[in-house]
Amino acid sequence: MNKTVSRRKFLKISGATIGLLAASGTVGSLVKKTNAFTEKKKGGVNGIQKIPTFCDLCFWKCGAIAYIKDGELWKLEGNPEDPLSNGRLCPRGTGGVGAMYDPDRLKAPLIRKSERGKEQWVEVTWDEAFTYIADKMNKIKADYGPEAMAYFVHGIGGNFIKHLMKAYGTPNITAPSFAQCRGPRDIGFRLTFGEDVGSPERTDIKNSKCLVLIGSHLGENMHNTQVQEFAEMNDNGGSIIVVDPRFSVAAGKAKYYLPIKPGTDIALLLAWMKVIVDENLYDKEYVDKYGFGFEQFKAEISQYTPEWAYAETGIEPELIRASAREMAKYRPATLIHSGRHTTWYGDDTQRSRAIALLNALMGSWGRKGGYFYPAMMSVPGYPYPPYPKPEKGKVDNPGNTIYPFATEGHDTITNGVREATITGKPYPIKGWFTYGTNLMYAMPNQDETIKAIQNLDLLVVTDVLPSELAGWADVVLPESVYLERYDDLNVELFREPFTALRQPVLDSPNEQKPNWWIAKKLADKLGLGHFFPWNDIEEYLSKRLTAAGLSLDELKKKGIIRGEKKPVYFEEGVPAEFNTPSKKIEFYSLQLAEKGHDPVPKYTKHQEPPSGSFRLIFGRSPVHTFSKTQNNRILADMSDENELWINHNAAMRLGIKSGDYVRLKNQDGVVSNKVKVKATERIRHDCVYMTHGFGHNSKMLKQAFLKGASDSQMITKYKIDPLMGGTGMNINFVTIEV
Repeated sequence: MNKTVSRRKFLKISGATIGLLAASGTVGSLVKKTNAFTEKKKGGVNGIQKIPTFCDLCFWKCGAIAYIKDGELWKLEGNPEDPLSNGRLCPRGTGGVGAMYDPDRLKAPLIRKSERGKEQWVEVTWDEAFTYIADKMNKIKADYGPEAMAYFVHGIGGNFIKHLMKAYGTPNITAPSFAQCRGPRDIGFRLTFGEDVGSPERTDIKNSKCLVLIGSHLGENMHNTQVQEFAEMNDNGGSIIVVDPRFSVAAGKAKYYLPIKPGTDIALLLAWMKVIVDENLYDKEYVDKYGFGFEQFKAEISQYTPEWAYAETGIEPELIRASAREMAKYRPATLIHSGRHTTWYGDDTQRSRAIALLNALMGSWGRKGGYFYPAMMSVPGYPYPPYPKPEKGKVDNPGNTIYPFATEGHDTITNGVREATITGKPYPIKGWFTYGTNLMYAMPNQDETIKAIQNLDLLVVTDVLPSELAGWADVVLPESVYLERYDDLNVELFREPFTALRQPVLDSPNEQKPNWWIAKKLADKLGLGHFFPWNDIEEYLSKRLTAAGLSLDELKKKGIIRGEKKPVYFEEGVPAEFNTPSKKIEFYSLQLAEKGHDPVPKYTKHQEPPSGSFRLIFGRSPVHTFSKTQNNRILADMSDENELWINHNAAMRLGIKSGDYVRLKNQDGVVSNKVKVKATERIRHDCVYMTHGFGHNSKMLKQAFLKGASDSQMITKYKIDPLMGGTGMNINFVTIEV
């Protein structure tokens, strides 16, 4: 069977399956609706309504159409006008029905009534909750200054609370998406090209002739547009090269599969670049025109032969040479994918910089089939009053002296905020306000997170479900799910510019409230109401759209308004401008050298697993988003627990087989929940793999409770990236307990 057709069928079948479940009434058996939903239904509209919005099941924010049948949410489909979804949602997006009808949803504000972590609460009114929070925040400001509050946020829904925290006066606004995910990639590419890759990434996969994936699991990591383009590229006969210790879904489509030893990626990248330079396979015209420091770069990589790399990576020299020549054959339409989750070993910015340099040799930056230049519609922000200027700088990186390249344009580093909360240095952090992020799963070393929480005077958690972090909170605020609320406009940087609207398709069933309402009402309690001069969210949205010459009424009908298409490649007239000190692509980085770091990436060995141990690696599931969807009954019906991938021969030596349940024990003595074994030849002998986000221990998550094992629980060690502060987490080792 044609593999691309199979992938496309998977996408279609996944969406159709959930649509059929909804249409047949099976959703009702999977997700028992509350009385509150039933009561609201009675006042609804009979027949079918189609309401456009955009998804919140991951950061891709795909355009969607919600179908309301007789006052109930029936199904979700992709909006055909949306360039992110192209009319098709991934399984997670279609499963949003289950998020709305989750019986374990938070229903009313809660205030802790016993010690932290006991999950014992008193249900209160919104006014009581806001009064409690405002009193605590005002005292923190009086005693320590506004900088002593930190805000942890994930997703566009957090914009209005972010606005509130800036109005309050804190610079400490942080997201795990930087230090625990894409930060090394962003800085590595910025050091090379002067720009980030962006989100969604500016990858021109559909026009690529050769796609190189280094630990990037397209097809499992379900980023909708990229997966669709991956299928299209494969269908058109594109060449695929996959580097991974595990034979992933993407590896099954590869012409060249390189089963690399974990921790040696930089060695392979350097050897590839040496082959390409030595054999004059690089885009010489492009490099001569746009490159800086190429001769110094060439000298630095001269030592890294494929034979040397073989000893480090386990990849045969001829396979290294053959795959390097394959890339060069298709340049500039060769795309070495930047990846997304790039916090692996602590030298991750340099690894991402090596990926950027390999793309530069291909001439792919700014070229068709490589990395296009995205465009954005001009939609002015709301004309707010100026924020107060904090007296103290960000708590994680005073004067950019600790992490020299985590500079302006990036939020405060999450682990830096946590460290300051524990130590009180350079100044105390006494309050955390969180939105849409479960820090117990997002950050490494849960004990450090708990230690920091115990030093707080206030922890506020805003979420739709009672996560593990909520169990430690002083106040829990129940947010409406994305299908019940307006959020800020999504004015996206992408291949073609557009503006999208998230709008409510049904009312919330209980006392849940949208984030904009939470921010505005709390601002009133804090005496900051003048920072929210609009009466409601539609007034806010209308003012921004009117200033851009757009209409809220039109956007509510269509869900999306497209802007004028613009050139996206150098050959179409995009200016070849690079925001680096040299104003060119920096093969040799003087700014790195000036800060005492390697101007060209170098390879350093990482610790290997002790005898009898395995390196723990982890990744994503195509039907789950991080750790936030395992309680969704529809998505759990497809995948309700994770599996431990282990090499078949290693499993035989341990006396275990597929389907057995085992526990993991890491180097620090932490023991996991039980996890099902997947004994397979599709993974190297020196590592084990599991999907992230399972093994929940919040008793209030009745569907997800103790299903599978938590990789986050096992990640007690991490290594800080010296360039930008990210946490390398693939440095933990486990043994198997039968």
